[in-house]
Amino acid sequence: MIQRPEALVVMARETYRMSFDDERRERLVRLAVVREPVFVTELDSPAARERLATADVLVTGWGCPPLTAEVLAGAPRLRAVFHAAGTVKDHVTGACWERGIVVTSAARANAIPVSEYTLAAVLMAGKRAHRFAAAYRGSPGVWEPWRDAVPDPSNYRRTVGIVGLSNVGRRVAALLRSFDVTVLAADPHASAAGAAAVGASLVDLETLLRRSDIVTLHAPQLPETRHLLDRRRLAMLRDGATVINTARGGLVDTAALTDECAAGRLDAILDVTDPEPLPAGSPLYTLPNVVLTPHIAGALGSETYRLVDAALDELARFAEGRAPLHAVRGDDLSKIA
Repeated sequence: MIQRPEALVVMARETYRMSFDDERRERLVRLAVVREPVFVTELDSPAARERLATADVLVTGWGCPPLTAEVLAGAPRLRAVFHAAGTVKDHVTGACWERGIVVTSAARANAIPVSEYTLAAVLMAGKRAHRFAAAYRGSPGVWEPWRDAVPDPSNYRRTVGIVGLSNVGRRVAALLRSFDVTVLAADPHASAAGAAAVGASLVDLETLLRRSDIVTLHAPQLPETRHLLDRRRLAMLRDGATVINTARGGLVDTAALTDECAAGRLDAILDVTDPEPLPAGSPLYTLPNVVLTPHIAGALGSETYRLVDAALDELARFAEGRAPLHAVRGDDLSKIA
């Protein structure tokens, strides 16, 4: 260990409570000089400004306020921001890179629970479990005749289309290698060799939509990806196909998807929506061929420990004078979530 940098944790109170147990607080103290208050939820109070003035590194999480040029002016020693979550777009500003501050993300750690959720959603979609469950609720104690009326409840030789070979998309493709399915991928930034390395065949988006039984979204939300699945592209999906979204709600035209699901032509499993949450009157809440969950695919409960561990691993490397494992650079923002 070359030196112990002074560290300040900046995140929402609930995020800190959920993410830092005794083991992780003790590791933070071993790796860095930590003064009171150990964590702050804002950067405007006298106590927060006093801590910020001498901090060498920040460990950030959900709820961290933006690190603007004005904030950084009060942090003359700051050299690194280790984010214990996925996207850094909500709090890291261009001023950080202008200052040469190292920025890292735990996006790869957060990709683990998202890919696990997605795998479960893909398999449940193939088995048409949500349609069976809805019909069973409507006919308690009765299996016939509706049990045999659900079309093709099978995962055998399904075609799964992955839109975006992101951290999550690559993990989903790799997980699907254990199953008798064909995996297609569409991503303008990916290579055929890169897709093949995780068991997918690279195709263009419209080919993927026409050939897939299940389409799962893992692209970043950017101006050019807003409503990536618009009314025209949703119409390309075969009857009975399922759309899974664990990425960002804005990737899908909600009105168009609602119409397709209400007509019974498409199914959907949505962990994210646009807007989020949906208005109370949305038909998506009650349609029997739609599953809605409230943005739970990412790290929750003890899964958040992975995110803090990833940030603390970066802190350890920084203290030892080693390069970060998962640095985020300013020019990455045009292609990451």
